[in-house]
Amino acid sequence: MRLRQIIRSSSLARHVHAEAYASLVLSGGYEEAGDQGRLTVNAGDVVFHDRFEAHLDRSFEMGTTVLNLSLARRHHQPPGTARVTDPDLVARVAERSGRDAVHLLVSSARRWRRQSSDWPDRLADALLAEPCVSLREWSQENGLAPWTVSRGFSQVFGVSPEAFRARARARRALRSIQETEMPLATIAAELGFADQSHMTRSVKQLTGAGPRAWRWAANGFKTGTGSAL
Repeated sequence: MRLRQIIRSSSLARHVHAEAYASLVLSGGYEEAGDQGRLTVNAGDVVFHDRFEAHLDRSFEMGTTVLNLSLARRHHQPPGTARVTDPDLVARVAERSGRDAVHLLVSSARRWRRQSSDWPDRLADALLAEPCVSLREWSQENGLAPWTVSRGFSQVFGVSPEAFRARARARRALRSIQETEMPLATIAAELGFADQSHMTRSVKQLTGAGPRAWRWAANGFKTGTGSAL
């Protein structure tokens, strides 16, 4: 991942980053559509990305410049958007020290929440809030044909609503595995997986490692003996 990235094309295809990072817009602006939903960001805005997030980007201006900063565990931030008043200062600090730039960014960023603008946004919000949402029922409640929902959502997010829902469920499972002591079978049942094996396959497909490995790593991190995977 490049520290300073200049977006010269009108779009970047859907892609996944294995590590958490922050994207600070230094100039221009773009639309991001991915696992957090659809975001519109401009100069001074920052997007905090979690590990294994997938998204695509559509640039509003050729030559949009973005500063990408890796986030270590000690600087972990919940996914979302924020704003800084002096992005150029963060960029200048980053030229000397990435660690200092991250500290400045995290300490000065002020969070803001995106607003849903149309039905693909509302569907993404619904799936993020509750991955067990029935797409057929949601389509009926919103007066849309299932094929319209499937095609329209895919055009915006680059994946089908079914695939988006599967990723949302797997990411929620990963968070519960790492942040709670809830039995794995219980997590699987509460999130609507067919069974624990189904959850194991989903988490492994998302991250490359299974639930037990992630739980062990999380517990080890708390005691100072774990691996970052």
